[in-house]
Amino acid sequence: MDLYNIVEKNPLKEIISLFPISEDFFANMNLGDLDDKLPLPDALERCDESWIEELGTDIDELLDEFVEFLEAFSSPQDKASQIDSITIMGGFDKNGTAENAKITVKRGEILSIVGPTGSGKSRLLADIECMAQGDTPTGRNIKLNGALMNDEERFELEGQLVAQLSQNMNFVMDLSVKEFLEMHAHSRFSSDPEGITERCFICANELAGERFTIDTKVTQLSGGQSRALMIADTAFMSSSPIVLIDEIENAGIDRRKAIGILAGNDKIVFMSTHDPLLALSADKRIVIKNGGIWKIIETSDEERKSLEHIEKLDNSIMNIRNMLRYGELIMPENI
Repeated sequence: MDLYNIVEKNPLKEIISLFPISEDFFANMNLGDLDDKLPLPDALERCDESWIEELGTDIDELLDEFVEFLEAFSSPQDKASQIDSITIMGGFDKNGTAENAKITVKRGEILSIVGPTGSGKSRLLADIECMAQGDTPTGRNIKLNGALMNDEERFELEGQLVAQLSQNMNFVMDLSVKEFLEMHAHSRFSSDPEGITERCFICANELAGERFTIDTKVTQLSGGQSRALMIADTAFMSSSPIVLIDEIENAGIDRRKAIGILAGNDKIVFMSTHDPLLALSADKRIVIKNGGIWKIIETSDEERKSLEHIEKLDNSIMNIRNMLRYGELIMPENI
């Protein structure tokens, strides 16, 4: 993308439409009165020269700074949005035995990671998070769109590729849910901050076990409510194409709906889980043993039929839990 050519040839209003972050640059420079019907060089020519001199620069330098600003803040997001698949290339287990594994997951697909506690599920998530290039204890390599990344690409895309939802969510800012979501919407340059805030709030309440209001302080949310809020935020606001989830079954939310929302928003979802309902809801699953990838299983039609029976059992357990929560007696006829 030749940003210089785009900036010099197109009206400023089109540049702002393409790169909403542009408004921040002009606000910081106190250049809010530019004629947006003109290309930026022409608009700056009509600007008060004394003001540009007070900034300690000239028109050419301002153009250079503006293009550098766009490259710094826009390019990583553009590249992240082009990620269509992620491939895990096997390394070694704890004994140094080769994994001999390769698995590719595409946008909209869900991969579950199962295995005993301490087997290495979290290590696999960590390898994906850092885009391992044979430089972690497992020796695994992670490819994007079928290709290995170089160090420059890893650094450039750091923080853009992966959204991680951990088991514990602790807010430290004393903001309301509305203020928190609006802050995220503006920081991610949403074209409709109010609309996306409302959408996230409604989604979070659909996932949470107990509803909360948009004016509730985030520090007052329960663990389940906090997780529901961050899942909605990740699904609808985050540009990161890859989502890592660690044991969502402990979150106190509608976990299957949460996974479906993330995958339905064109994310590549990896989830570590002990929950058979979630594991079998995934397209594929990795079985971890002794720190290594032991098996790769594609969910079959037969397993999906078993899922129907598991759902019935899960609903029965959920009904009992709800009875406990609302002070009802657990009688044999209710089980």
